[in-house]
Formats: sequence, structure tokens, C-alpha cells
Amino acid sequence: MIRTLQPGQRCEVWTASVTGETELLFSTDEILLEAPNWTFDGSALILNGDGKLWRLDTDTRELAHIPISGGPDLNNDHVLAPDGRNIFLSANDGHIYRALLSGGPATRLTEDGGSFHFLHGVSPDGAQLAYVGIEGGDFTQPGHLMTMASDGGAAAGFGAKRIDVGTGHCDGPEYAPDGKWLYLNTESFTTAKGHAQLARIRVDGTGFEQLLESATVDWFPHLSPDGRYASYVRFPSGTVGHPADLSVDVVLVSTEDWTTPLRTWPLLGGQGTLNVNSWSPDSGRFAFVAYPITDSTKD
Repeated sequence: MIRTLQPGQRCEVWTASVTGETELLFSTDEILLEAPNWTFDGSALILNGDGKLWRLDTDTRELAHIPISGGPDLNNDHVLAPDGRNIFLSANDGHIYRALLSGGPATRLTEDGGSFHFLHGVSPDGAQLAYVGIEGGDFTQPGHLMTMASDGGAAAGFGAKRIDVGTGHCDGPEYAPDGKWLYLNTESFTTAKGHAQLARIRVDGTGFEQLLESATVDWFPHLSPDGRYASYVRFPSGTVGHPADLSVDVVLVSTEDWTTPLRTWPLLGGQGTLNVNSWSPDSGRFAFVAYPITDSTKD
């Protein structure tokens, strides 16, 4: 489903630095943009909106459509390939695609089989993708942590590898910069429905561990390229899933201490705010999206 702005709502694309400064890059009441990726040359953010892919120049602040053909409407799960030329995309048909970042035809990487694939990570060498698999497209069932070859190949479809992170729903699997770990959120540490917590597991399936025990619902951990920092979205206690238009916090932590936030940024958002890794290549900043709604009861 393609998301749109509510009456009186704006889409704001922000950057935040590890020292606490924030900057509003772009604001619009015409299109709901989601999930920024920062290009490796530092020149732009890549976002989705209206089922399409967009490039936001960080200097000129101009938004330009990236014409991707040969696939259905896109969702907010997209990841840049390490070569800087390609991008991996999840689409609303449940499949993963690859396309040139400059635009052009998309190539589908996953095979038909009834399952949905929600991409979140690509290994540093570009050889593997990490995604959440929903078997049979049954969204009443938990998502599983899966990996596959980035070219589709033998790992597509039935050949995909499942990594055991318990029986709870998981989401947001993303490779560490060194390629040794997958970071994710999971409900496997509790029986409370929806109570996602941050975790990591080695790519060989060992060492599954909780990074932070909290009363809040924590989603989408993203490590900076140098591995020193991480950002994530903190939902209110009792939240189920990662819905839109809630009062949430974007949180910055040191990867040496996940329990003590370095900075927090409260905003109206959630879905679309920080679904994919949005760190700048120099590890100094990351991007996020807020969706404020004007209070019509006030002058």
C-alpha cells in the first residue's frame, strides 16, 4: 500500500549529527517520503515515496525522481549496494529487485513461492542479502530472519537460508560494517505481543544476544560505517508493530553502551522514519523523516 500524507500533515527530512545538531533538509506537503539511504559519495539521500524512488541532493535540496522500470510499486525497504552503482529494492509484490541507482530496468532476484521478502541488509562484500521472510504471505505469522545470495542464484526461493532467532517476530536485519554480525529487532525475548527489543547474531547463527532490555518497543538498529555509533527508533510501550504517526524517539547510542542514549530526538513518526540505514559515509550524521501534523484547533 502506498502511504500518503494526512490533511494538515507535512513530510520533513532531517539530518542529525553525533554531536547533537539537527538540520531540516527538505519539507513538503505534497508527497510522503520514507526511509532515507545516504549515498556513499555523501551527495544525496535516496528515499521512496508514492511507490517510486527519489534522490534528494544534500547541497541543492532538490528532489528528483529516479526512473525505475520493470517492477511494481516500491516500499520503504531499500539498501545501496557496496559498489555505489546499484540499489536493492523491496516492492509491494513481496519480491526483492536490483536496479541501477541512476535508474533503468529492475531485475527481480526472488522466485515465486508465495512468501514475502522484506529487504534490510547487504553484506559489506555485496555477496549476501539479509531480509525478513513471511511464509505464504501470512502476516499473522512471525517474520523469519533470512539470507540469500545477492544475485538471486541458488539461494533464491527454497535455497534461502534461515537463521534461528527464536519464535518471535523479527525485523530490520542489517549487517555490521565488518560483516560478522546481523543486527535486528525481535520479539523473542518476551511473551508480550509486539515488545520488540534490539539484538544481534553472528552471520553463522551463533551468539544470539539482546543488546538492550527496555520497557519501550525498539526497532531498526543501524550502525554507523565506522561501527562506533548506532541509531534506532523507540516506540511507546505496548506498541504492536511499527505503525505510523505515533510520538516516537529517534535514539543515538554508542555501540559500546546501548543502555545510555547519547541523544534523543522526539517526533511524530514511526513507520518511514528510520526503516533502513541512513548514516553518512563519514559516520558523522544520519538522516530521518518526521511527519508533523498541524493542530487545526490553534491559530
